[in-house]
Amino acid sequence: MPHLRVEEVSKQYEKVLAVDRVSFEAKPGRILGILGPNGAGKTSTIRMITYITIPDSGQVTLDGKPVGPWSQQRMGYLPEERGLYKAMKVGEQLAYFGELKGLSHREAVKTAKRWLERFEGKDWYGRKTQELSKGMQQKVQFIATIMHEPELLILDEPFGGLDPINADLLRDVIMELKSDGRTILFASHRMEQVEQLCDDICLISGGRKVLDGSLREVKRQFGRDTVQVDFEGSDAFLDNLVRDGLIKVSVQSKAHAEFRLLNGTSPRTVLERILATVDDISRFELVEPPLREIFVQVAGQREVMA
Repeated sequence: MPHLRVEEVSKQYEKVLAVDRVSFEAKPGRILGILGPNGAGKTSTIRMITYITIPDSGQVTLDGKPVGPWSQQRMGYLPEERGLYKAMKVGEQLAYFGELKGLSHREAVKTAKRWLERFEGKDWYGRKTQELSKGMQQKVQFIATIMHEPELLILDEPFGGLDPINADLLRDVIMELKSDGRTILFASHRMEQVEQLCDDICLISGGRKVLDGSLREVKRQFGRDTVQVDFEGSDAFLDNLVRDGLIKVSVQSKAHAEFRLLNGTSPRTVLERILATVDDISRFELVEPPLREIFVQVAGQREVMA
């Protein structure tokens, strides 16, 4: 399976520098999460990897060879913007997409039917795409992406339009493809999805890479300064702790809160303050910060330094 390298690539559109000297690598049998807010440069970077556009500088290589038309045959790309033909029958267009990627018509039809059955869409084969729901269309688009068994799989917001049950089904298939040794890129602005799926991450903000590495190593760098607490009673303690400069709240609901300890605040100090005001605590846990908090810290530091 191929090893992908993105080396110092930049891309400018008129006066907008969409990608600014971004570098990272993706390895076989691992999922690399490319994450950042909308407009960060994720999709522009992917378009250079897939040879839809060419970098203004830098290079993208697959197994040491610059990408081009040859590498497109070895890739499967699921773009954020969907590209199905609405008036065309599902089976016909899946067969068409399979043939474009080198399958015979017979192989394409057989593969399409097999994957439709796997995604609980056996009866969609003769239906027009426009007759399907958004979630059904998303599964069809995913099948079109993988039916030629690509060695490099690039997924841009693949869970869009899927309910939790179908999202779990898609996640299972992605993990199976990873187990087969494929190289997988997963682009998203949903940090929690990246944490669930990815082995490695590359955080992009304002067209620049701000952090990368294995997910485990990245989280360890930021220590255990995040508290998750489940409680019964008033949440007034949160406002008091924030007012005193002891914490920064990231998640707050009626009976749950997540916050980061500030200025070397002791967890014991916070726990004692909470116990003094709530009716009961069922959970008080010190954990590594979630990716969303890491991203805010790192991207915020970059903006201050810029």
